[in-house]
Amino acid sequence: GIWPVMLTPFKDDGKIDVDGLRSLTEFYLASGVTGLFANCLSSEMFHLSPEERLTITSTVIKTVAGRVPVVATGTFTDDLKENSEFINRIHDLGTAGVVISSNMLCGESEGEEVFKRKLEDLMLATGEIPLGIYECPVPYKRLISPEVTGWMAESGRFNYFKDTSCDGEEIRAKLKVSMHTGMRLFNANTPTGMQSILDGAAGLSAIGANFYPELYVYLYNKASIRESDELRIVRQFLTLADLVVHAVYPFSAKWFLGQRGLKISTFTRTEV
Repeated sequence: GIWPVMLTPFKDDGKIDVDGLRSLTEFYLASGVTGLFANCLSSEMFHLSPEERLTITSTVIKTVAGRVPVVATGTFTDDLKENSEFINRIHDLGTAGVVISSNMLCGESEGEEVFKRKLEDLMLATGEIPLGIYECPVPYKRLISPEVTGWMAESGRFNYFKDTSCDGEEIRAKLKVSMHTGMRLFNANTPTGMQSILDGAAGLSAIGANFYPELYVYLYNKASIRESDELRIVRQFLTLADLVVHAVYPFSAKWFLGQRGLKISTFTRTEV
């Protein structure tokens, strides 16, 4: 289904707006989403303290109260001990999986074997905690090959994979090696979204779902049904609007939701 990459509402003084976060969570749920990715890049996670990351994740989980699963990021350094300790703290809040940012474990110049070794070390250090992987584009984008994807899927530890390759063939290759495992791939890219669902992706985690999640839910629910005029209009709109929603984001999403009636500030800690 649709798993929005959640925003973090702030008050005008820059503090976390806990009431606004509860309202935002209810808004996502009312739109029909089937999961939530809290404490992610759209949440401005790199502009939050460790305690704030725990606060927003805890608030979302308590608000959801078991209605849908919630995953949240647990890696913000390349230090194994720090990562494993924070993964445990995020897991203890009740997450369905703790997400590892693929660019956090090693430097941009280090190869896939180094990445795989450090990921394996982290897996060993975190026991049986369910994990996710996110090809986060900040501070740099580390895409994961189909070969490593297959290795992760076969490990049985991963249940969520947010793909940001924006490449239909790459997605198909990753789906091929993970299809019959417990790891579910969610596409971040709207233009390739519907085709990836038809190819077997579990759903979408696109930033457009922070503007009009109902349209993404409609797209997902109708994707496997024969093309209709309505579905074609929705798909074409989402693809075209995808060129717009990235502008001055996440300010743009907060402003848009304000126009929709949510009482949240447009304040962001991200420079846009």
